[in-house]
Amino acid sequence: MQTPVEGFSRFTKEEKIDWVAKNYTGNSQETKDLLATYWNDDSKVQQFHDEFIENTLSNYYLPFAIAPNFLINKKLYAIPMVIEESSVVAAASKAAKFWLSRGGFKTTILGTEKVGQVHFMYYGESSKLNSFFEAIKPQFFKDAKSITQSMEKRGGGIKNITLHNLSDKLKGYYQLHCTFETLDAMGANFINSCLEQFAKTLQEQASNANLFSNEEELEVIMSILSNYVPNCVVRAEVNCPITNKATNASVSREFAEKLKQAVAIAKVEPYRAVTHNKGIMNGIDSVILATGNDFRAVEAGVHAYASKDGNYSSLTHAEITNDVFKFWIDVPLALGTVGGLTSLHPMVKTALEILQKPTAKELMQIVAVAGLAQNFAALRSLVTTGIQKGHMKMHLMNILNQLGADKNEKTQLIGYFKDKMVSNASVKEALEGIRS
Repeated sequence: MQTPVEGFSRFTKEEKIDWVAKNYTGNSQETKDLLATYWNDDSKVQQFHDEFIENTLSNYYLPFAIAPNFLINKKLYAIPMVIEESSVVAAASKAAKFWLSRGGFKTTILGTEKVGQVHFMYYGESSKLNSFFEAIKPQFFKDAKSITQSMEKRGGGIKNITLHNLSDKLKGYYQLHCTFETLDAMGANFINSCLEQFAKTLQEQASNANLFSNEEELEVIMSILSNYVPNCVVRAEVNCPITNKATNASVSREFAEKLKQAVAIAKVEPYRAVTHNKGIMNGIDSVILATGNDFRAVEAGVHAYASKDGNYSSLTHAEITNDVFKFWIDVPLALGTVGGLTSLHPMVKTALEILQKPTAKELMQIVAVAGLAQNFAALRSLVTTGIQKGHMKMHLMNILNQLGADKNEKTQLIGYFKDKMVSNASVKEALEGIRS
């Protein structure tokens, strides 16, 4: 029976591993050997990994891949992707190649505004609070000057602070709704530092003003940035002519109509929309991970954006106008190319170098394209051959590894399934046939 442990964070790495292996695994030596296998031989690199989070035992590796041939705004990119799911990189590469001869991808930054809020309670007259806020508003900017001056020199900083009355949703609930421009930094630390200063200023000014009775007392609850950034949005799109039969510069009318209808279904059917958008995030998350950004924050913001009109819906759109097929995505992305892991993790540095050292705006555009490409590849398969044919082909190697196939067996079975449908059962049967 396991028992609580005291002072675990103060254990050395070896002591932590010994404790976990002894108390939570069936084979302590095997566990220790496995964890040690994934340590980095370069002690400096390993130290970076160990210090990213707490109580580290080892490293958890994911494949680092490249999807080439992405023509974005007439500039050619090879996009780094970190993901474990079979067929994602292949699908993105295939989509990139498809659109390479059809004009490539075009992108537009629609906004870069980020948001933070000071949440507080107030039970007095809203008109009195409004007047108080307008009187002290300049003080927020003044008190935060030591935090914002460096960002302001680069062209960023606080954009605006407004008072929101949400007491109709929760009695006494108000907030300072604050917007920021953080340039090439994702800006979480900068925004949170500003917000905490705003909260301090608000509380101090309220105490000094002697405007509020005990019943009206203003109480700050918390100050935190928001990962919902509906005004930090990028558009990525593709378009080409429609002809009766597809060419290197066009798509067929039948294909365009079916793909448009597939998107229309995802717009009105949440069960489909969730899977539709998950495929988009396969592309987005893999580039976010490769470039050291926060994929959890992006995921949360993107899915909230997909629900902004009251129903969860497709992030992508398709239309046919005057025999031109257009397919596009508008997606909120708060990203950074400086600070955080971007200056620490060696693979992140390499990923950004491969992307030709993009600004945050350029990275937004690249990530949006990866999401659009992934969605196009998935829809193309769904409305033509079906998703399983290509996906299971890419999954074949995973199945063979799970079944313990050796190198010779893998070679034989890759050839065997070249023109056959792949499934767990069919691979198992074919492998058993070779072995017998």
